[in-house]
Amino acid sequence: MEKEEYKKLISTIVPKENKLKNGLIAFIIGGLIGLLAEILVVIFQSKFNLSYKESTSVMMVILIFFASLFTAMGFFDNLVSFAKAGLIVPITGFAHAMTSSIIDYKKEGFVTGIGSNAFKLSGSVILYGVVSAYVFGIVRYLFFGG
Repeated sequence: MEKEEYKKLISTIVPKENKLKNGLIAFIIGGLIGLLAEILVVIFQSKFNLSYKESTSVMMVILIFFASLFTAMGFFDNLVSFAKAGLIVPITGFAHAMTSSIIDYKKEGFVTGIGSNAFKLSGSVILYGVVSAYVFGIVRYLFFGG
């Protein structure tokens, strides 16, 4: 079978995605996560007298905890199937990637399983995040004087 024939066959079988619908769902879900995060920050500031910096740290820990818990319980993937990038792009996606790797390789032990595979999926996020921060830091320094 030629490559072109194969591509035609695949295009008839693979369902078409509704990009507008997926984008709107991701936008709404991501916005709701942002709203939830902001509500948590305000609660921590007003009820527990934490500073803004402390409140944001606690909020991130809570979001990471629940994303990891839902991944371990096995239903975060179902949520992602519905919410798309609305759940993957925020910090919850990073927590999900790390927890998934840990769960997949836990039977191989702490060192060869968890230790060597914990950052397998999220390593690229860390790499590109650090590289982007470095590049944008240089750009900011060059064009805006540090």
